[in-house]
Amino acid sequence: MTTTFITGANKFLGYETARRLIEAGHTVIVGARDLQRGQEAADALGARFVQIDVTDDASVAAAADDIGAREGGIDVLINNAGVFGTHHPADQITAADAREVFEVNVVGTVRVTHAFLPLLRKSASPVIVNVSSGMGSFALTHDAERAEGRAIAPLYTASKAAVTMLTTQYAKSWPDVKVNAADPGYTATDFNGHSGPQTVTEGTDVIVELATIGADGPTGTFRDRHGELAW
Repeated sequence: MTTTFITGANKFLGYETARRLIEAGHTVIVGARDLQRGQEAADALGARFVQIDVTDDASVAAAADDIGAREGGIDVLINNAGVFGTHHPADQITAADAREVFEVNVVGTVRVTHAFLPLLRKSASPVIVNVSSGMGSFALTHDAERAEGRAIAPLYTASKAAVTMLTTQYAKSWPDVKVNAADPGYTATDFNGHSGPQTVTEGTDVIVELATIGADGPTGTFRDRHGELAW
């Protein structure tokens, strides 16, 4: 049975991904920073909860130790935890604002991936899915016909561009691990005040697809629910 660990899985995209993967037969471990919300989500899903704060070395190490002791290893890691950050105009963005966003979206992805890679390598077919965004695509953010081309969010877009680049570099570095980036698309979540036209189920289509690839599946790709995206 495939064992999957998802960060930020107590709500929206993370929660729906967990629900769908459980439905598909995965053993899912729900990761979340908030103890009460995480446990409530896991109980509702019929999953196990492990507390994790992706900005804290000790918390991430403890989560990896917990899963290593209980499950022995994992087959799929989904780096879903993320923040949008400030909505301030660009000329009001501070270094502290940048640090907050990059610490979760970029450094958190590195921190969790580093800690869980030994557990992944116990799998016969290890998979990492990094939840990125089309807002981190140079091509899409320069296309005025797309929502990404009309949005201005310097820190979020820059952080997601970094996540996508990390994905390609990890994929090149680790031929034994399938590493891909997922763009959920413009999905109704608290990130956008639930203004997105897609449902969370539609938003998780690509995450679920990449989490369930086989040993002959792709690596180093950037995809949404319709296919590969331009970088």
